[in-house]
Amino acid sequence: MNKREILDIIKTKISEKIQNFENLIAETRASSNDTKSSMGDKYETGREMLQQEINNLQRQLNETLNQQSIIQKINAEPSSKVQNGALVKTNKGLFYIAASLGEIVSEGQKIMTVSVESPLVKAMFGKEIEETFTINDIHQTIENIW
Repeated sequence: MNKREILDIIKTKISEKIQNFENLIAETRASSNDTKSSMGDKYETGREMLQQEINNLQRQLNETLNQQSIIQKINAEPSSKVQNGALVKTNKGLFYIAASLGEIVSEGQKIMTVSVESPLVKAMFGKEIEETFTINDIHQTIENIW
């Protein structure tokens, strides 16, 4: 498995998310400026709702920027145990430990990207090939680590 390619896919996906959030925030701010009217309370309620939306988008943007910061620190070197930046194959699937971005595809393989904070990673963290762990009454065996 090519960890460099996987890392590049993740970096691209995070950059796209950041750009998307920045665009949404800019568009929402622009529409906030367009809502001026003489309606009084309705105007203020509309502006407040737009401000709440901007705050929500800003929070999501900050989370994505934090993910980007974590990703920047990961290298593509091989791992011998489950740790941040490891690609782990269990009998249930393939997991890349970095940031939680959902499923990606590399070399025709579906890989689930998971955060080091996830319960799954906490259950397998520090383990090595052929060790087992259980989460939600599901037993998994680590078959390979890259």
